[in-house]
Amino acid sequence: MYRKSMRMSELKKLSALALALFLTMIAPGISLAQGTNVAFGSLSHNTSLPVEITADQLEINQADGTAAFAGNVIIGQGEMRLLAESVRVEYASGDGDVTGKVERLIASGGVTLVNGDEAAEAREATYTISTGLIIMSGGVIMTQGRNALSADRMIINLNAGTGQLEGRVKTIIQTGGN
Repeated sequence: MYRKSMRMSELKKLSALALALFLTMIAPGISLAQGTNVAFGSLSHNTSLPVEITADQLEINQADGTAAFAGNVIIGQGEMRLLAESVRVEYASGDGDVTGKVERLIASGGVTLVNGDEAAEAREATYTISTGLIIMSGGVIMTQGRNALSADRMIINLNAGTGQLEGRVKTIIQTGGN
């Protein structure tokens, strides 16, 4: 816990020093101008696995090919879990008809994504199944073991097991000390 007497300028200097140390020791050559790339998902993830959804409520709209899950939504696909207050499922369409194949999951309200030993939280997330991309936005916080990263937005590529953080990226790296 930070002491109340620690000034903001001291926090900024400490954060800058930690980031500089990390970049010097761990990731030489990374450019932070557009964001930071990180590994995500210690387990390989197969996006063709079935998607299981559990929620308190379900509303289906045949006209626009969507289903709205609300209340304690839990989505599972293999070992990956996504939790949120609500999720809208968009189904793919072909020849003007809904195919029944899930195209996109749009989650909102306290979204948490867990894959292997890593977890990420955000206000919103969109998972496009065909590409294996999850875009999380709004106060993103990602933990990898005891280390933590935060940003405005994170793009996770489940097929590659990578994530890119964008917009005011911050990190806390545990060095093994107290």
